[in-house]
Amino acid sequence: MDITIDKFTPCLEETATGQLVPTIYKKASKAELESLSGWNFNWLADDLESAEIYKLCAVGDDTAQGLVAVTDFPRDMAVYVNIAESAPHNLGQGRKYSGVGGHLFAIAAQISWDKGYGGFLFLDAKNTELVEHYKRTLGAVLLGRPHPYRMFVDEKHAIELLNTYTFEEE
Repeated sequence: MDITIDKFTPCLEETATGQLVPTIYKKASKAELESLSGWNFNWLADDLESAEIYKLCAVGDDTAQGLVAVTDFPRDMAVYVNIAESAPHNLGQGRKYSGVGGHLFAIAAQISWDKGYGGFLFLDAKNTELVEHYKRTLGAVLLGRPHPYRMFVDEKHAIELLNTYTFEEE
């Protein structure tokens, strides 16, 4: 996992104007994933075969502002966040929207909630800097096993995410 949480906003924030833009999320189709260009991750990789991939969109615009892949672990009553990524146009100084990263984790928490897991989720951070970042921004806790940077977000912090972000499933 290599995504940062740049800003907590109830909706996406258009960086040029500061305007809040309402959001929706929905499953990304294979055709959409095949047509991605400029993204850092291969969203069709074999290790995502059992994951469900969701895209975050601004209402009225079907363009993916970010993607999140989640895998259901019913035995553990948790959702694993395989990967989350902001769209290339939402990175760096000239990004179109702020707030994408937090939205993607909120979507994962919503999926966990809908499955009856109370929003509980887990993930593997890429490095120690991101471990510290996810502790600060998501309230995530480091487990350190079976992956050295394995973390979880408990129900309390998942509910905080769900109370911060507003989005609809389409």
